[in-house]
Amino acid sequence: MATPIRPLRVYVDTSVYGGLHDDEFREGSERFFKAVQRGRFSILASQPVAVEIADAPDFVQKTFNVYKAGAELIDTTDEAERLSEAYMTAEVVPAASRVDALHVALASVARADIVVSWNFKHMVQLRRIQAFHAVNLVHGYPMVEIRSPLEVTDDDED
Repeated sequence: MATPIRPLRVYVDTSVYGGLHDDEFREGSERFFKAVQRGRFSILASQPVAVEIADAPDFVQKTFNVYKAGAELIDTTDEAERLSEAYMTAEVVPAASRVDALHVALASVARADIVVSWNFKHMVQLRRIQAFHAVNLVHGYPMVEIRSPLEVTDDDED
């Protein structure tokens, strides 16, 4: 008998929850969350995402709370703060995007398999992904995949 494949542990950033309610990102976000419901992915939720969601419209907050209920909650630790600061020192993201660095640091420290985001400016961008990987390796953390929801789901997952 084959060993079942464990669900991939996915750090889901704020944009994916909001994407369910945005014409441009709805289809990809729906496909991703259907894969979550089928057990392909398990979600990691963090305080920084909750803080960002608190400023979002009520319907986005409700969406987050539905998925947060079954998520693995990860804390913002000193270790994650230090890794986030290393990203900032290496200028992986601009100073105004410190929370994006923290998202990737939290995922890296928690040993997530993937960070899923629609943030193509500061996260899902080859140059930045390579820079996050370089900092992780220097500081003893594994590389973490940073992808859009469309990149982690298959066409047959509709």
